[in-house]
Amino acid sequence: MVEGRRCGQYTMNQEITKAKEKPPFDRSSSQDSVDELHMEDYWTEVENIKKSSENRQDQEVVVVKEPDEGELEEEWLKEAGLSNLFGESAGDPQDSMVFLSTLTRTQAAAVQKRVETVSQTLRKKNKQYHIPDVRDIFAQQTESKEKAPDGTELQSVRTNENKYQGKDDQASGLVDGEKKLIPLVPEEAPASETDINLEVSFAEQAVNQKESSSDKTQKSKGPDTPIPNFRVPKDKTGTTRIGDLAPQDMKKVCYLALIELTALYDVLGVELKQQKAVKIKTKDSGLFCVPLTVLLELDQRKVPGTRTPLIFQKLISRIEEGGLETEGLLRIPGAAVRIKNLCQELEAKFYEGAFNWESVKQHDAASLLKLFIRELPQPLLSVEYLQAFQAIQNLPTKKQQLQALNLLVILLPDANRDTLKALLEFLQRVIDNKEKNKMTAMNVAMVMAPNLFMCHALDLKSSEQREFVMAAGTANIMYLLIKYQKLLWTIPKFLVNQVRKQNTENLKKDKKTMKKLLKKMAYDREKYEKQDRSPNDADVPQGVIRVQAPHLSKVSMAIQLTEELKASDVLARFLSQESGIAQTLKKGEVFLYEVGGNIGERCLDDDTYMEDLYQLNPHAEWVIKSKPS
Repeated sequence: MVEGRRCGQYTMNQEITKAKEKPPFDRSSSQDSVDELHMEDYWTEVENIKKSSENRQDQEVVVVKEPDEGELEEEWLKEAGLSNLFGESAGDPQDSMVFLSTLTRTQAAAVQKRVETVSQTLRKKNKQYHIPDVRDIFAQQTESKEKAPDGTELQSVRTNENKYQGKDDQASGLVDGEKKLIPLVPEEAPASETDINLEVSFAEQAVNQKESSSDKTQKSKGPDTPIPNFRVPKDKTGTTRIGDLAPQDMKKVCYLALIELTALYDVLGVELKQQKAVKIKTKDSGLFCVPLTVLLELDQRKVPGTRTPLIFQKLISRIEEGGLETEGLLRIPGAAVRIKNLCQELEAKFYEGAFNWESVKQHDAASLLKLFIRELPQPLLSVEYLQAFQAIQNLPTKKQQLQALNLLVILLPDANRDTLKALLEFLQRVIDNKEKNKMTAMNVAMVMAPNLFMCHALDLKSSEQREFVMAAGTANIMYLLIKYQKLLWTIPKFLVNQVRKQNTENLKKDKKTMKKLLKKMAYDREKYEKQDRSPNDADVPQGVIRVQAPHLSKVSMAIQLTEELKASDVLARFLSQESGIAQTLKKGEVFLYEVGGNIGERCLDDDTYMEDLYQLNPHAEWVIKSKPS
């Protein structure tokens, strides 16, 4: 079953690594800053991948289409939720005005640039349908150009950013001609901890940093200066993680994340090209070489609500059953012949429950896990964004690399993101046992990077120098993905605030429309306005919130807001009053939600200060319930 197929191969219009032996070219002393031993792990893994693929013919290649002029920008506008600005589906640009009015100046500039390109292309092609005029679309933008999304002057945004400046790292280390790469930092090196700014647009931060560095010559840090460790800052209104928002709000976050990522790359002068896979016939059953979405559809019939493929889960649990203290775990490959036979047996017996897992050695299970990732018909990091992930190595600072990674994780399809998260959590558990298994974060990054990045273009030619640079760059990205999982799965506050602003503006627009309609119908306006008032205004005194818990024995409770009251305190009050069956409910099974007002729905983290959040969203309702599966 395995022989005669190589499904995880991608023909891409870009220069990427070709699997081969470690490049023998001479490296300068600055290149030696990337640890030789760790790079050896990388090239050994590439060689293992190459050997495992040698005997396979009839390779099925996913072709990535090179878009025509203007097509890329047109596709980008669709992905950013702005398709109604042009083409056959064009509507009233006013429909997008609410969305556009919440953009920062750098986000607006990114949109404007793409709209102009599409307009020029459509005019060249003499298309008969609507061609947008940038001046019309952005006419209202120019008036408030110098204002932040919340209406405050841009100067205050800069001031807010100042408290984070000076804590960033410089890109130093491996030099490739004029280009610099950030090497992996030795884990034993002491490093300071600093909050990463999630309140101000990343692209705006990059502009401000450029402006401040042009005013004064920055001294580059010495090679021994430790790079700071970034952490998620404490936010009194609560940290929002992927999975906390209602689908309609998450969709808006994704639109904004794409625009923000593009704006960040524009500011830093890095090209961002989205790829598009040409549809090919893929397997609709089996385990290996099957699209993630197809696998999940099949698996959800067996285990409703499962978010990662069952074979992926089972391989990880089999590795863990053997103990994570095994030396060289993930690095030492299983025997090629055994892996091939196990693949065939798994394909035939896994879903029947007849497969004998006791026969699978731990290193074989690790090799099967890596094979599963490599042989996905489209990469785990997605065809659309794989190139953007690779381009992260071209961003000048570690902070900007993390910011771009954060946005890319948000943009991944749900199936890809959930599977990546499960993989990274497993890799962290391996690293937690590094004293025994000798697999540090750097070792694991070196071994896993080829499986996520490099195997997708094994047939492309590239220079040895280019190969070495790509190896170091993708290993660094893998390292950041593993180390900063918590940060990367956080939705930046500035994006959530932009969604709140959009929702507020849409509500105002809807109310105006409704009032006009009611007036025409000669309806009692006073009655409507009375109904329109929030229940919090009507029956709850100022400074008190009413929390609903429809599935608990105490279904409702009025709670006095105080400066110190947190979401965890509210939950504790309800759970302390449970009796009978409901008493078995534990912390972590039910959550407090912010519902309505300027947000669709948001699951609150335990450390959310309720008074601060109430001030941000006074018309919200507060509901205790479990998370949807």
